[in-house]
Amino acid sequence: MKILFIVPYSTEGASNRFRVEQYLPYLDKEGIEYDIRPFVSSRFYKILYSRREHAKKIIYFIQAFLSRMFDIIRLCRYSLVFIHRESCPFGPPIFEWLIYKAKKPIIFDFDDAIFLENFNPVNNFYRFFKFPSKTKRIIRMSKAVIVANRFLKEYADKFNKNVYVVPTCIDIEKFNVPGKNNGRLVIGWIGSPTTAPYLKIIFHVMQRLSWKYDFIFKIVGAGEEISIKGVKVENFAWQLSKEVEDFKSIDIGVYPVPDTLWVYGKAGFKAIQYMSVGAPVVASPVGMIKEIIQDGVNGFLADSDEDWIKKLSRLIEDFQLRQRIGLNGRKSVEKKYSVSINAQEFIDIIKNV
Repeated sequence: MKILFIVPYSTEGASNRFRVEQYLPYLDKEGIEYDIRPFVSSRFYKILYSRREHAKKIIYFIQAFLSRMFDIIRLCRYSLVFIHRESCPFGPPIFEWLIYKAKKPIIFDFDDAIFLENFNPVNNFYRFFKFPSKTKRIIRMSKAVIVANRFLKEYADKFNKNVYVVPTCIDIEKFNVPGKNNGRLVIGWIGSPTTAPYLKIIFHVMQRLSWKYDFIFKIVGAGEEISIKGVKVENFAWQLSKEVEDFKSIDIGVYPVPDTLWVYGKAGFKAIQYMSVGAPVVASPVGMIKEIIQDGVNGFLADSDEDWIKKLSRLIEDFQLRQRIGLNGRKSVEKKYSVSINAQEFIDIIKNV
């Protein structure tokens, strides 16, 4: 068996890194061969969220499109095609249709509500070229569909009878609990330019906390310098080589999100990443986050300014509480969201198809 993995990004893209790439060693053990073909190359990814360099983006896009056409020409080499999210970020499902017409079995995997319009200021221009409605067409053409949560499954079930929920998982050997130092307390947020607008939910919260407590608010991956009056904010660019180190540097993780259908489609993975390194997390109670976090047991849920302030204050003041909640979070990840726990189901779906 040889699989063609069609993914949107190079390894810098979090979704295919955690939804596809971390399972590849398990395929190796099964003797399953594969090629992985991203649409956006590493060079393209470096400027993908830039508000500039539009000419260079067009050139990279043309190159990526031609490369994807070459993938279709070589379909005869593969037993099946695994598509994560989509073969091309813009336009109708042309490549998926060609794969389907070539009678190659398709496994379709997605971890966001990509069937909805997503009005995000970072990529607002590009939304005019997207076709969210193509998602249901790809689902119909697929032999099996893998999704990240029950909300996505409810949608996919309308168009395909073979839908499986595999949560976005993490390598707990790589993301482990570090020894904590006794330096200045760090409240951290790690994300991307597309999720950075959500931070505004807790700007006033961080201001009020700064009146009483001494802490650093560490922001990684926002794509811009964020400042909050009266708060000691440290901004860092996201780097793949420092991803684990950044999570381990945090004493308390925050995960604010709005109550929207788009967020309901998310896998709650940021909470899982905080929890994997033993950092207690405070998060908005939206979508899958409510399944991952048991309030007061392995993390905290907060749906108002007062809630955020109350629960962050408890964690700031009580080291023992931070440690207990953090270790409970780690145990939850080990039990449900470890890649080693979920790898066999991933492989079984592939073998069945």
